[in-house]
Amino acid sequence: MTIRVLLADDQTLVREAFALLVESARDMEVVGQAASGRQAVRLARSERADLVVMDIRMPDLDGIEATRLIAADEDLAGVRVLVLTTYDTDENIVEALRAGASGFLVKDTRPAELLDAIRTVAAGESLLSPGPTARLIERFLRSPSAPRTGGPECLSDREREVLSLVARGLNNTEIAEALGLSPLTAKTHVSRIMGKLAARDRAQLVIVAYESGLVTPGSV
Repeated sequence: MTIRVLLADDQTLVREAFALLVESARDMEVVGQAASGRQAVRLARSERADLVVMDIRMPDLDGIEATRLIAADEDLAGVRVLVLTTYDTDENIVEALRAGASGFLVKDTRPAELLDAIRTVAAGESLLSPGPTARLIERFLRSPSAPRTGGPECLSDREREVLSLVARGLNNTEIAEALGLSPLTAKTHVSRIMGKLAARDRAQLVIVAYESGLVTPGSV
């Protein structure tokens, strides 16, 4: 299946470079380019993109607000957002994850890594580097967050164990190995946790784990 990619960045040269890279992959196609967040939201709706590569700092509407609008639109429920930033210590990354982004990358990422990231996020997984994520949360996740429909207290002991491992960056296979489960069982636990916590994806689970204190910065 071809991944339909929308590129959102206010720098034309950056967009064109990304477009050439994405089009070089046999399993991807660029369906649109946006120079602002508002344009990105509009094109996500009209072009039915599978994934938006979203810059944070853009005119008219920034990448965080654009991500929030996309995530909140029921008609765009299948659209994933991969946020790009110049620095991995950008304080807006946490807000982007809260808004519904499924992961982030820095702009100096190698071309092959960007393509792999697009595939990972488009497949419904999250892309989080545990080290930078922990540093960001430690520094910026102190502010009050929006009310949630549920928290770790509604989870079973096993589900809390699984959630803590998700927050540490483990995939389903690694979680299965760590807890002596089958990969299918680990996947089932993750799916149930997302349902109970009303989380969009694994990136949202990371935020819940840190905000609740289940996982603390420095423990990853």
